[in-house]
Parts: sequence; C-alpha cells; structure tokens
Amino acid sequence: MSTPDTTGVAADWPFGRLLSMAARLVEQEWNSWLAGRGLTHAGLLALHELRAGPHAQRELAAASMVEEQTMSRVLDRLERAGYVTRERDPSDRRRLVVKRTAAGEQAYRGARDADVANSIVTDHLDDPEAFRRLLVRLVAGLLAARGEGVPDSLLAVRDRPYP
Repeated sequence: MSTPDTTGVAADWPFGRLLSMAARLVEQEWNSWLAGRGLTHAGLLALHELRAGPHAQRELAAASMVEEQTMSRVLDRLERAGYVTRERDPSDRRRLVVKRTAAGEQAYRGARDADVANSIVTDHLDDPEAFRRLLVRLVAGLLAARGEGVPDSLLAVRDRPYP
C-alpha cells in the first residue's frame, strides 16, 4: 500500500486532522501487533477484565463498552485461541461464565509487558513526557469544556505501566 504524496500539504493540516491521523496510525500499528498474537483490542480488554477472576459474558461486554453480541464474537475468537473458556453457570443455566486460561494469562501479560501501546508513540518522540503532559492538558480541557469531570487519575502525570 503506497502513501499519497502530501509534501507541502500535511504541514498545513489543522491540528485536529494531524491528531486524528496520528491516532489512526497508532491504532493500526497496535492492532497489527495484537493480531500477530491472536488478539484484538477488544480481546485484550476482556483479558484485562478477567484478571480479577471469572465474569459473566454480559459483565465483560459492559466493562468493554461493547454490545453483548460483539463480546460474544470477541470471546469466540479468544476461545479458539485457547485464551478463555466459557461454561454455563450451574446456578443460572442462561448465564455464561468466562474464565481466563493460563495461555490467556500469558498473552495478556505479554501484551502488557511489551508496552507496545506506549512504544509505538514514544519511539518517535524526543520528549515523550512533554507530549504526555500536552495530551493530558488537551483531554482535560476538552472534558471540562463539555462540563464533564476530569478524573484525578488523568491528571496524575506520571509514567504508569499498562493496567
């Protein structure tokens, strides 16, 4: 896939377009890296949520902010990869309980420990912490302008490992 020639054009792009393009490129790199390990972003979110133990499929969908049908497809893929198991809840046969397997734990830890979501960005910056502070300022400002509260955790500008 070739990249269109944007010489002289990209330099004039508005900030929003540049930020949107950067976000898409980071997301594509991250998705490609995950796909090479049999994962998707939604699958990684599900494995993250399962770190505390088994969950109902419905709970995983809510925690990942996706529809239950979408979570069902995510779990199908994770199950085929051997990362989760699904079993009927003995106390409520309508409910599926999802458990992370040892392979799922390893895949989750591998994604977290590789820190690819950060390095995709930081490897291309001279001062990643300054960029982080600017992004936090931007997000906090946009939330405040919408009348939404800014989480204290967002304002704690420090390097934290992926949850």
